[in-house]
Amino acid sequence: MQVLARVSSFNPFSTFFSHSVPVCTNLYNPQKYFKKHSLSCLMPVSPTVRTMALKFEVLGRCNRARASKLTLPHFECQTPLFMPVGTQGTIKGLTTSQLEDIGCQIILGNTYHLELRPGSELIDELGGLHNFMIWPRALLTDSGGFQMVSLLHLADITEKGVTFQSPVDGKPMLLTPEESIQIQNRIGADIIMALDDVVKTTITGPRVEEAMYRTIRWIDRCIAGIYALKNWSSAIYLGGEEKDSFWRVVAQCTAALPDDKPRYVMGVGYPLDIVVCSALGADMFDCVYPMRTARFGTALVPEGLLKLKHNVMASDMRPIDPECTCMVCKKYTRAYIHSLVTKDAMGSQLVSYHNLSYMMRLSRDLHMSIVKGCFPELVCGFLKKMIFLLLKCVLAASGFVLPFLVFFYYRSN
Repeated sequence: MQVLARVSSFNPFSTFFSHSVPVCTNLYNPQKYFKKHSLSCLMPVSPTVRTMALKFEVLGRCNRARASKLTLPHFECQTPLFMPVGTQGTIKGLTTSQLEDIGCQIILGNTYHLELRPGSELIDELGGLHNFMIWPRALLTDSGGFQMVSLLHLADITEKGVTFQSPVDGKPMLLTPEESIQIQNRIGADIIMALDDVVKTTITGPRVEEAMYRTIRWIDRCIAGIYALKNWSSAIYLGGEEKDSFWRVVAQCTAALPDDKPRYVMGVGYPLDIVVCSALGADMFDCVYPMRTARFGTALVPEGLLKLKHNVMASDMRPIDPECTCMVCKKYTRAYIHSLVTKDAMGSQLVSYHNLSYMMRLSRDLHMSIVKGCFPELVCGFLKKMIFLLLKCVLAASGFVLPFLVFFYYRSN
């Protein structure tokens, strides 16, 4: 089990935010934990993997970008990697078998929501979240800290912890640093997060400083009583900033953080941001964006976004992305999916499958391009497609059709 702590954007050099604990979720009886949570019926865990919290090996570099192998109790991952968010132990609209087919390496779960329903004790009794959701690969659980922002109207934050009012039955739920770790232990994730005092990125003044120092104290409480301290890693929590500020913070953080540890940028899911942050030396990313945008009928394509709800799609017999090899693009047309996205749940399921396939393919391409030494060419090709589409839209909106055609002609020749 790997414990991470966020490095917040208001203090990009706070490397002291990061701590870790050993791999065994059952901290006092590792053999019992692995017997219960190793999922031997689905994917046996190597004994050599079980003895370490995390093994991180850099396989290739291109300036600050790096391709790595991240060994966790349940899976050996390749970075850069994108992790889909399954807040309550599920990725909406997709089965775990489909997630394996797509190539997902790590799925996220949320401590607060899983404790609320169905409860970590029940999950523990049923063999941990891996068994509960039939997922043989790696899991990461957030600490519940982000809910201090997303559910601020239901939260009361003190030094002891945060008290949430349940949106289900109204009952109070006290989440302390110690309880957050215990809940995540029962869930049985490969990577767990230390509880932090999270504030909105728009907050300024004394509240920011209060949250920073409280987070440090809470991390000390998270690791108190744990019998060893071996591996640790760093997480950068960002959201809501302008691109320029956002990328500058990532650049500052990755430059200051240790080179031999994985770097996790939380809440980042736009393909452009993942490419840029990978170039800056980040390794891991997560976000609800690919799945959420799919439920609104929007597909991710190399040129940007494809709005499948638009009427022009009604007679388009092409796949979502002619270059994509996913099941959806092999079998279904834009016209068919257009007929579903506004009327049938299957529409959002198909687009979700494609969008997640796109993100997994992007992650693999980033990894392989760094290993093979062609990362700059991949980045240039990625940006050219997006810039070309943006220029096309701007020119079309401005009525400059002829100049655009001239530009397109010379670009093609």
